[in-house]
Amino acid sequence: MSIGEFELIDRYFRRPAADPGVVLGVGDDAALLAPTPGHELVLAVDMMVEGRHFLPGADAEGLGHKVLAVNLSDMAAMGARPRWALLAGALPDSDEAWLAAFSRGLFALADAHGVALVGGDTTRGPRNLCVTIAGEVPAGTAIRRSGALPGDDVWVSGSIGDAMLALAALQGRTAMSPAALAPLRARLERPQPRVALGIALRGVAGAMLDVSDGLTGDLGHILEASGVGASVDLARIPCASELRMRLATGERGLALSCLLAGGDDYELCFAARAAMRERVEAAGSAAGVPVTRIGSIAPREAGLTVLDEQGRALAVLPRAFDHFA
Repeated sequence: MSIGEFELIDRYFRRPAADPGVVLGVGDDAALLAPTPGHELVLAVDMMVEGRHFLPGADAEGLGHKVLAVNLSDMAAMGARPRWALLAGALPDSDEAWLAAFSRGLFALADAHGVALVGGDTTRGPRNLCVTIAGEVPAGTAIRRSGALPGDDVWVSGSIGDAMLALAALQGRTAMSPAALAPLRARLERPQPRVALGIALRGVAGAMLDVSDGLTGDLGHILEASGVGASVDLARIPCASELRMRLATGERGLALSCLLAGGDDYELCFAARAAMRERVEAAGSAAGVPVTRIGSIAPREAGLTVLDEQGRALAVLPRAFDHFA
């Protein structure tokens, strides 16, 4: 059953705002918001296109979760507390069953992180979903990409490469049992943004970003912004046993691609002074997220080196995800 645009918005996306910072939310030409005094606004936007960022026919509830999760991950990467979101969507039709599932996934994650949906837009077209998110940090405390220094440790949260191994299995590029695939597929379809960890790392991490396009490619952004190089130990990078196992088989090339360049992890990669190790571990413990030291920051001329299990530099690094490649 299809419904009209304004009924669609009223039925599935308009809710009373519990956030006192929402002066005016869904239903007018624009939202009116009241930031916390003494804070800076943090804004980010991400677009997800069917066939490019998610498979055709993807589960609608999982998609509602993920379209917001990728934006929450950007807030986490800055150490920001997310507060408000705008949703724009092109949809092939206004199917009510799909809309109900999508909005359920979206609002479940929004409620878990205290995010209010305050506006957006809808139109008919190929499925394309875009969230703009706004958060805030106490003035001067945002964690940027540009603060890494030689001698710093390189850390990652959680596990890396699992989502892309799941995608490889779904596309028939590797085989695994349904039981082995299930937790990896959850990483692909319902990533968990590390918001609490990002906030806990304020004043601890010198530079940070989220891993969305592949570990080495995203770490490269920190190196470029900070004017430094880095060395990473392949054996230290945390990953699922299904991925680690493939590093020692004829599927090593696939495993390296997933681990170093796969993307869709939405984990945090950050640099912190060696003297901060106890505070990094404490931040991870407080947030309930494992953190792993995988390498160190070097002078710029060293570039980015990944050392294999025998301590030898990989001659060629897999290419990170590029939307126009």
